[in-house]
Amino acid sequence: MGVYIVKRILHAIPILIGITILTFLIMQLAPGNPMQTMINPKISMEEMERAQASLGFDQSKIVQYFNWLKEILQGNLGYTIKTGQSVSDLILERLPATLTLTGSAFIMAFVIGVPLGVFSATHRYKLPDYVLTVFAFIGISIPSFFFGLGLIFIFALKLGWFPTSGMASIGANLTGFALFIDHLKHIILPAVVLSLPTVAVVMRFTRSSLLEVLNQDFVRTADSKGLSRKVVIVKHALRNALIPVITIFGLSIPFLFGGAYITEHIFNWPGMGSMGIQAIVGREYPVIMALNLFTSILVLLGNLLADVLYAWADPRIRYN
Repeated sequence: MGVYIVKRILHAIPILIGITILTFLIMQLAPGNPMQTMINPKISMEEMERAQASLGFDQSKIVQYFNWLKEILQGNLGYTIKTGQSVSDLILERLPATLTLTGSAFIMAFVIGVPLGVFSATHRYKLPDYVLTVFAFIGISIPSFFFGLGLIFIFALKLGWFPTSGMASIGANLTGFALFIDHLKHIILPAVVLSLPTVAVVMRFTRSSLLEVLNQDFVRTADSKGLSRKVVIVKHALRNALIPVITIFGLSIPFLFGGAYITEHIFNWPGMGSMGIQAIVGREYPVIMALNLFTSILVLLGNLLADVLYAWADPRIRYN
């Protein structure tokens, strides 16, 4: 397994290089220029040209790419166009908030989705199964911005159970358990919004995979031995039904980070998603490219994690 992981990491290197090329080309094809956001009637064309030269915009696209790639290999993701802040520092500053939100949504998605899928499969073609199927279709179809605004209107504005936005209460000098409760109240609504599509997908995959496994011979053999239905489902059937779910497990990591853009913007969550929205509006190309690269690395790591979990779920899978 260790050799396989090392090989996968080595294979990921040319993929990452290809991703950097695509990311750079997409940014170059985007309309406009970061300097256009800095246009001021008091600034002469000579000053604008000097500013562009200082940022390297006067060089060829190939030279700009290799300069950017060289800085990335040195651990420097660049600097913002307007303020000159380090992009690496900005990401590290916003990363804990995003990890808190996406981690909570990730745990919620599988803790809720897998049991609901099992329950739906064991009550096939009954009322609970139909109700959960409708819930899954709604969860997959409903736009996150609409769902988020609806939760804010009902549970924050009307009922007053949760705050409308932010990560903590402004001006509240809380410590210890009171601070934990305050953070918990702030994270529940955005975590629910972010996790809902993944909950629905995990539930449907678990249901369909478990139904297929329940019809196999080894499950009938376990039933014929007199084992309880719970033991047959949890110990024998569910583990063999986890392979498709593990695929969702790996791919949901970058999906949640991507979904965090809209969710964090709606709930004013101080994470990487809201920073990405601001970067897109402000044409902060270094920030956008750094976030794209970060998400791409998450996709590769998610795929690697899924492959490792395949071997854990099914002992017949071996990597050479």
